[in-house]
Amino acid sequence: MPQADDNNNGLKTITLPNDVQEVPQLAAFVEEVCESHGVDMMTTMQMNLALEEAVVNVMSYAYPEGTKGYVDISALSENDCLTFVISDSGKPFDPTTKGEVDTTLPAEERSIGGLGIHLVKQLMDSIQYEYKDGHNVLTLKKIIKKL
Repeated sequence: MPQADDNNNGLKTITLPNDVQEVPQLAAFVEEVCESHGVDMMTTMQMNLALEEAVVNVMSYAYPEGTKGYVDISALSENDCLTFVISDSGKPFDPTTKGEVDTTLPAEERSIGGLGIHLVKQLMDSIQYEYKDGHNVLTLKKIIKKL
């Protein structure tokens, strides 16, 4: 069962199992965070898409098939920036090292994979990765425009 927490300091967190059936819980979490910070609908949709892409990648690839794992997602608002941190204890993987996708090539000529990460990079203002204390930590930042 997904767990969500709202700390007094404005940090909101949710923990999901590595099961793509839980993605609607993620969407509700992102929408709640964005709504509570007065983020416009277009930016909310962009962040929801970027977070879904990143979290589904963790759910699908971080843990060996058949292994139960978890994805922790936290959100923090600072000034005009909304930061989401995605953390898991799966195998180390730095999505920021993936080369740029050549979107000018026809689909059949492109290599498989990388489009999701490309999308996340396009939708967010900043994306950073570190492997710390046995955890992948992906930090996504978006400058928000208040309603």
